[in-house]
Amino acid sequence: MALHKDSCVELSDGHKMPVLGFGTYAPQKSPKHLAEEGTKVAIDVGYRHIDCAFIYGNEVEVGRAIGAKIADGTVKREDVFYTGKLWSSFHTPERVRVCLEKSLKDLQLDYMDLFIIHNPMEFKPGDDPLPLDENGKLIYHNTDIRDTWKALEKCKDAGLVRSIGVSNFNHKQLELILNMPGLKYKPVCNQVECHIYLNQSKLLEFCKSKDIVLVGYSVLGSSRDERWIDQNSPVLLEDPVLNVIAKKLNRTPAQVAMRYLLQRGVVVLAKSFTPARIQQNFQVFDFQLDAEDMKSLDGLNRHLRYVDTTTWSDHPKYPFHEEY
Repeated sequence: MALHKDSCVELSDGHKMPVLGFGTYAPQKSPKHLAEEGTKVAIDVGYRHIDCAFIYGNEVEVGRAIGAKIADGTVKREDVFYTGKLWSSFHTPERVRVCLEKSLKDLQLDYMDLFIIHNPMEFKPGDDPLPLDENGKLIYHNTDIRDTWKALEKCKDAGLVRSIGVSNFNHKQLELILNMPGLKYKPVCNQVECHIYLNQSKLLEFCKSKDIVLVGYSVLGSSRDERWIDQNSPVLLEDPVLNVIAKKLNRTPAQVAMRYLLQRGVVVLAKSFTPARIQQNFQVFDFQLDAEDMKSLDGLNRHLRYVDTTTWSDHPKYPFHEEY
């Protein structure tokens, strides 16, 4: 499809999601007001899809930015596509709506456009989002994810959210929901790490076959937050092949990395709190990668995950033991 700045993908439930989204995750040491200022800049630049989450701890700021841009007439509420996420300590059915309503209150919004299960791994329900035992190990919990999903369906029926989906699910976990008895709404998307070093071709193919949109995060590598990221991992934007293509097209490596995913049908979330970069990252609609460039970038795949969740690999629902 021809991509332009207002390009959207139609979700399986009929709602539309802008193909380029603004990510708001920041390392803990990053001041909260940056998310607010960054979101305002993003909306001014043209982003209409804002991705945030309960666990980011900045929904108040992001909500304030959206509110300010609605108040000053830049956008109407219906122009903004807001994604929120159900955190892992809220998987028990009676807590799903609690998490959603807390986020809505922080955001000062009446509804979310999309609410997704942040990841399939569940932690002990309670006020502590990362509950630890006396040995400093996360306390796991095991609700049937299909019961969690039913609770999300009820939130959609209640009008608190337009669309529902998942994040960080492998194909077997997606199938568990798709094949569940009495399924009312299937997940519209699966949001996963996706970039030139982890191009997710198998998962993308699977999702396309089920009419599920693949949404990519960490598309430019990552924020290199010490808590999650191996500091020795290669810096994606310094990749030589990527840089050769960028130079040839007179584009930034980031623009090429994003364009590569967009042309494969991935919805792209780009995160930056630097105004010039927010602007640059939006300029991915006025050029195209040819088949040869796409093939060169395909060749960079090395199944590299920047977001390191191996400390949770003993969780019964750890998603990444599967190939896709």
